[in-house]
Amino acid sequence: MTQATASVSRLLDAIRFAAEKHRDDRRKGAIAAPYINHPIAVAEQLAASGFDGDTELLMAAVLHDVVEDTDATGEGLRARFGERVARMVMDVTDDKTLPRRERKTLVVRSIAGKSREARLIKLSDLIANVHDLIHHPPHWTDTQKRDYLDWGEAVVEALRGTHSLLEQRFAKLVRQARARLDGH
Repeated sequence: MTQATASVSRLLDAIRFAAEKHRDDRRKGAIAAPYINHPIAVAEQLAASGFDGDTELLMAAVLHDVVEDTDATGEGLRARFGERVARMVMDVTDDKTLPRRERKTLVVRSIAGKSREARLIKLSDLIANVHDLIHHPPHWTDTQKRDYLDWGEAVVEALRGTHSLLEQRFAKLVRQARARLDGH
């Protein structure tokens, strides 16, 4: 087996695992898309942004919500996908035992100290979420949408310098989302 074949096999295994874990999950919004579309979009965006050769980063992007939202564990990821993948996923996993506001504040305060890979995944995750907020809006009030955009901007400000093109893409999407909310 070539190295390229092994990398593709590992990535497909991560996609299959994430799909199984998220099999009953749906995105918030009118179309209620299968949740797996979101982590795949996060990985696709990283691949298109020059990280197509970093299989483990793409694997972690696909797996970024499995510990937070399913019964998957960091130990299980470590055993199946290796230390680096598990570490990246755990770096972007919120502690669901904390109240929502506290979790969100902790992300803003801690993201700058995370690995570059974790910051890239978080940035790509935010881009995918704002894209969906524009094109497949969740059933949130305008205030909730604005709060999410404000929080996302605080996170991106905290990780500023991670990847300028992704940061620019995020800023452009936020402007579009705010214009839509303001009726422009």
